[in-house]
Amino acid sequence: MRELLRTNDIVLLSAVEALLDGAGIVHLVLDQHMSVMEGSIGLLPRRLLVGEDEMSRARTLLREAGLGAELRAE
Repeated sequence: MRELLRTNDIVLLSAVEALLDGAGIVHLVLDQHMSVMEGSIGLLPRRLLVGEDEMSRARTLLREAGLGAELRAE
């Protein structure tokens, strides 16, 4: 799996997850529970990963949704 995006914005993360779910793209969110370690201030970003074979499709989907600026560099 490769990192598609990294963000502290839980609303953005939720929107991207909904887009990926709707397109049937399997994804994984890492570091969701790190806020417990940091004191719940939202300092550490969450990472969203998709499979290597779905990366191109996921990137296209986010660009078409107007979220291309959020994508990690290739």
